[in-house]
Amino acid sequence: MKKHVIMIVLAMMSTLFIVSCPSPGGGGGSQLNLWTWVSGSDVVDQTGSYGDIGVTDPTNMPCARCDSIGWIDADGNLWLFGGIVGGSARHNDLWKYDGANWTWISGSDDVNINGTYGTKGVAHVDNVPGCRSGSISWIDADGNFWLFGGAGYAANLTFGFMNDLWRFDGATWTWISGSNAVNQSGSYGTKGTPDAANIPGARYGGISWIDTDDNLWLLGGMGYDKDGTGGQLNDLWRFDGANWTWISGSDVVNQNGTYGTKGTPAAANVPGSRYYSIGWIDTDDNLWLFGGQGYDSVNVNFLLNDLWKYDGVNWTWISGSDVGNQNGSYGTKGVADAANMPGTRNKSIGWMDSAGRFWLFGGYGRASAGINGSLNDLWKFDGTNWTWVSGSDVIDQSGAYGSKGTADAANIPGARELDIGWIESGSTLWLFGGAGFDSVAAEGDLNDLWKVRVR
Repeated sequence: MKKHVIMIVLAMMSTLFIVSCPSPGGGGGSQLNLWTWVSGSDVVDQTGSYGDIGVTDPTNMPCARCDSIGWIDADGNLWLFGGIVGGSARHNDLWKYDGANWTWISGSDDVNINGTYGTKGVAHVDNVPGCRSGSISWIDADGNFWLFGGAGYAANLTFGFMNDLWRFDGATWTWISGSNAVNQSGSYGTKGTPDAANIPGARYGGISWIDTDDNLWLLGGMGYDKDGTGGQLNDLWRFDGANWTWISGSDVVNQNGTYGTKGTPAAANVPGSRYYSIGWIDTDDNLWLFGGQGYDSVNVNFLLNDLWKYDGVNWTWISGSDVGNQNGSYGTKGVADAANMPGTRNKSIGWMDSAGRFWLFGGYGRASAGINGSLNDLWKFDGTNWTWVSGSDVIDQSGAYGSKGTADAANIPGARELDIGWIESGSTLWLFGGAGFDSVAAEGDLNDLWKVRVR
């Protein structure tokens, strides 16, 4: 079975995919740890240029946005779906970037419209998810794209949180599971037992993985528990293609974490409720979880920097603090050290490379000083230690764009949150957009596309 490594930052959720394919995007591909500005604007709040649906054109460009989702296909095309502009205008447009040009594939060029669901389980050309942000996504072994939930519009023009599961086969959307109404409670059933009646509650800002058997995994977010109570969740779910199974965590919102002893798995261990975390899955199908905003061992609604691993049976607290709102410990740029640790944050993006190392970029949280803001620090975790690789240890930094298509040691994306990311050929990290700072220190929504080849 083909291996998958998928990450969603909500912003979102971020999404990460490893494929073997030629490098899209032109100059700078052979450089190491040098950022290249590839596409989009170096100034915030740009409007989109859609052109005609399905028609590739050099003038096409998605508008600036944050809290989107995306994936990369086996041919190296980058895909982008939805997101939010200006804090309230949500999209359901689907875009493809082929390394040179953007193409508007599906959805509307308007905002805040409802979905067209059709019949559950039946693909149809008229089907399309409603406008939303804060969703999560996966890609399976057959190249199908999967989308779950978010905050937006389901089958009517009522805004709310969703728990609908969709599949896109490259041509048409299919509504697979969940409701076409907003703000649904979860139906948990019995822990560990799949059942057709089981369904996660509506939510946004969760994270997801896909394992080597094409099981979809979902954890947490901001949403609704078994009783219809809204709050932060720490429930872990698995979808096997037919049924959902509640695996771990609570069926009630707003739970503190049980950390146990660092490095020691235990049945009682469980991360606290949280949203806008990031995660990845390794080659042994261990699920990894980092940070977010939520509940630590004793506090409510703090920013977190705890690192967890789930081995299919137990959670293990690996790294970071069991108490939120921690400053980062950066050490020396480029040097791994046991004392290094990213500061607490949410709304970051992350990737896992072909060498099994995890990469973390930006988000909203703390750098080296105790002030929250947008971040542009790039970190590497080798399984034991963290290394500060690039970017600043100070919040709210402007971007240094250089020349489009040219890698340069001075280039760096500006501080941002709720951007999205992909990984291509196991070594080239891509990021798009988010909410943050442009080349002239203006703050807003971004539509810049970047890449960096890592070592």
